[in-house]
Amino acid sequence: MKVTHYNQGEPCWAELACHDWQGAKRFYQDLFDWNAFDMPMPEGNYTMLQIDNDDVAALYQMPAEIAETSPTHWSMYIAVDDVDATIERVKAAGGQLLLGPHNVGEAGKMAVFADPEGSRFAVWQAINHIGIKRSQESNALCWVELACRETEQAKAFYTSALGWQCKLADMPAFEYNEWYVGERAIGGMMAMTEEWGDMPAHWMLYFAVENCDAMVEKAVASGGKVCVPPTEIDNVGRFSVLADPQGGVFSVISLKAGTY
Repeated sequence: MKVTHYNQGEPCWAELACHDWQGAKRFYQDLFDWNAFDMPMPEGNYTMLQIDNDDVAALYQMPAEIAETSPTHWSMYIAVDDVDATIERVKAAGGQLLLGPHNVGEAGKMAVFADPEGSRFAVWQAINHIGIKRSQESNALCWVELACRETEQAKAFYTSALGWQCKLADMPAFEYNEWYVGERAIGGMMAMTEEWGDMPAHWMLYFAVENCDAMVEKAVASGGKVCVPPTEIDNVGRFSVLADPQGGVFSVISLKAGTY
């Protein structure tokens, strides 16, 4: 489905910062059948990843000085009506401004933050580029999920900073919360237990796929690794957590009919 607008608080962009730009491009093109459109930049290349010429994600190679201390990783962007006002709300709620604000040409305005537990996310005030132009279909972003230890703190922070509502989901096996923008569920939150070890709190991006198991096999054949094997979620679908050949972690999920 084509997307022409994002409301305040809705996830609107997925971006991979990587160590090997060409290698990442090959992997994700092969995995998701994305087209790639390279945009030369002063500091390197920025690649738009597309479905039928519609942007659905992007990737770029990190500068060497940043790559020394930062692993390959996916980032999510949240649509906001006013970046500057969001900065003030994030700070007031206990978050930290890490980068920006700055304009990205005529495309839009952005800033990057860390929440009180350290999870990073970005915001996007669109001008000429709204972000992801496909939704509710395979090979496009369909869900974002916060894994953290201080769930009550996260509820207070994101409600205040982004205007989200948080509701307890119907998950018999464990406690799971969902983030809402109006009547629409746009993401989730799960508590990290001792089994997670010293892994830091983080946001996970989920991409919808037709067949979870087939996609896992395809990723492994291209050099990816399985972090969590295909697992069934009652009344939702089947998911797996993967890492690309450079260690960038993401999830794929085949959703049950009617759950888009």
